[in-house]
Amino acid sequence: MILSTPPVTHEFDETQVDSAVAACPNVPAVFLVWPREGSPYLARTTLLHRRLMRLLAPRGHASRLLYLRPVARRIEYWICGSRLESSLLLYSLARRYFPQDYARILKLRQSSYVKLILSNPFPRTQVTTRLSGADSLHYGPFSSRAAAENFENGFLDFFQLRRCQEDLQPSSDHPGCVYGEMNKCLRPCQRIVSVEEYASEAGRVAGFLRSDGVTLLDSLRAARDRWSEELEFEEAARMHKRLEKAAAILQLRGELATDIQRLCGVAVTPAADGDAVGLWFLLDGAWRHGHSLSLRVEEGRPIPLDRRLKELAAAIPPVPRAPLRERQDHLSLLAAWFYSSWRDGEWVPFSEPAAIPYRKLVNAIHRVARSRSTT
Repeated sequence: MILSTPPVTHEFDETQVDSAVAACPNVPAVFLVWPREGSPYLARTTLLHRRLMRLLAPRGHASRLLYLRPVARRIEYWICGSRLESSLLLYSLARRYFPQDYARILKLRQSSYVKLILSNPFPRTQVTTRLSGADSLHYGPFSSRAAAENFENGFLDFFQLRRCQEDLQPSSDHPGCVYGEMNKCLRPCQRIVSVEEYASEAGRVAGFLRSDGVTLLDSLRAARDRWSEELEFEEAARMHKRLEKAAAILQLRGELATDIQRLCGVAVTPAADGDAVGLWFLLDGAWRHGHSLSLRVEEGRPIPLDRRLKELAAAIPPVPRAPLRERQDHLSLLAAWFYSSWRDGEWVPFSEPAAIPYRKLVNAIHRVARSRSTT
């Protein structure tokens, strides 16, 4: 999936441990230490040689720290240019060698989403950390569950979708809830509206999420302008306040959250080669093999960068959609990197491969390259 290059490998016996460790550079890497038999030790580090010395160097005294020298027989490592690259490599290796336990080993925290449940006769929203295959719309990922809940509570004020979690059995005797009394719900529980009328409101919510709020902003602007043209300035002012409130709520979603069916992009990161950058494409919710894009000045007639990028994108092979759990993991890895304080690169989003903003991508590549040269 993500492992596209073979590791550097050192095999040794008990008399060659020190020479094998000495051959490993002191650089950021993901590595495996293989014992004579059994599962490997998997880790990542910012200083490979120093970390291996702690694990494999001779010790003259007893210690509670992990010590692999008596059993180690092979070292495999991949040099990494960025934290994103090391995260993706670590995930791939954990999935390969620890398929039943990789989430615990990685301490992988699943991201939060706002889910619009469309399979229910009376659709509703909920905040979840799991993607489902049922008829539903997932919006995210958010930086935290609290951020997802704040966004959900905010945008629902502009619609009359129910907020209760029960499986409705509509009846004229249903007691209802406070949201119905406040006219913030169409009250399908009390048969105030038909299934079709409620479905129309659910469709408005789906349109809001799929358009990243554009449909709501456009309708509020149109209403404000219409009231203004009719000289109903109080109504126009009220509608303008609603427009400002809607814009503020959309700011709560962050820069990454969107309908995950449209969540595509490319991460531009430093590469292990100082004269290159790493390009990591996320398509259809799944990471693809990384690409190292050389920025060395070529003699003769160099190929323009945007042309090279178009050729690279066109060469990405189509693959079957990844399983739901794998897509969930991949989006969590994206969110962990994107929302982190240690993000070492830039994210360039797009809705589909045919809509890659090459000018933005070229500018992002130049910024990452400049930041690398100044550090």
